[in-house]
Amino acid sequence: MAELRPPIESGAPDPMPYMHPVMVKNYGKWAFHSHPKPGVLYHRAESGDEVWTVKAGTARQLDHYTVRELADIADKYADGFVRFTIRSNIEYMGTEESKVEPLIKALNDKGYPIGGTANSVSMIAHTQGFLHCDIPGSDASGAAKAVMDELHHEFINCEMPNRVKLSTSCCEINCGGQADIAIIMQHTKPPKINHDLVANVCERPSVVARCPVAAIRPALVNGKPSLEVDEKKCICCGACYPPCPPMQINDPEHSKFAIWVGGKNSNARSKPTFHKLVASGLPNNLPRLPEVAEVVKKILYTYKADGKPWERMNDWIERIGWPAFFEKTGLPFTKDHIDNWRGSRVNLNASTHIRF
Repeated sequence: MAELRPPIESGAPDPMPYMHPVMVKNYGKWAFHSHPKPGVLYHRAESGDEVWTVKAGTARQLDHYTVRELADIADKYADGFVRFTIRSNIEYMGTEESKVEPLIKALNDKGYPIGGTANSVSMIAHTQGFLHCDIPGSDASGAAKAVMDELHHEFINCEMPNRVKLSTSCCEINCGGQADIAIIMQHTKPPKINHDLVANVCERPSVVARCPVAAIRPALVNGKPSLEVDEKKCICCGACYPPCPPMQINDPEHSKFAIWVGGKNSNARSKPTFHKLVASGLPNNLPRLPEVAEVVKKILYTYKADGKPWERMNDWIERIGWPAFFEKTGLPFTKDHIDNWRGSRVNLNASTHIRF
């Protein structure tokens, strides 16, 4: 009997086959590490072996010509080993210090900035955007490119109080995750329903169950099974759109951007935190998003000037308080900052301004 094919397991692959041989040899046996300059890391093992790492900023979505170009640089200067970080930076690893500066020059000559380490602004983590996602209200990768062009100096220099993580998300489901500063799509109107398509495209019970505020219910429209939305309950989150595309919520006029701050996944020095809304209703003005970039820079440079060494964004805000945050950044405090969802009593104590 033929041998059965083993199942394909999900989860992270084994990193060892892709790791530099010196890193495999000294795995878990590192004695010392340092940060010689922005974008460069140095590790020394107990055996005396050394590894130099150079980090460069790249786009998340790469054409094969760019991948070949990056690979050719790795073959020439970094023993042919690279890795991509979760924020789409590329890291070159080598064992010869003499190749570090030539590697940096080769990357800079091709237009790749060196940085994103220690207390700098790292590359923006972003969602799929127009290229891959089926529900985007804007292009997250475009927002990342536009904003990082404005923050190039902060990527290649280590001048922030602590590391700064940014993210962009092209819908309110926010698969971009928590960040010190997050740029998130904001829908401001309930979905527009194409009743002619709902019965053929959508599994209506699943769509009803998907709504977090029970604002969707089955309906019969023009003799056809469909859905209807209670607009008084609807919070315009867009959760109904992925399982039911006829419930179109993306709108060129009413889909905007919002800025959230203070998110953190790490538990170093302080506990992880969720980011909180500080600016809303920013125009979805592709491709350069100047209004979004302006608000991000205003927050970032206020934090840079006022934050103490080692303070993350949430630590700085916790120290000065939310009233001082809005005063120092010059951002207006509006009714949109108030958590007025009818089920919000359970989370009011976690909001930016209400305590009871």
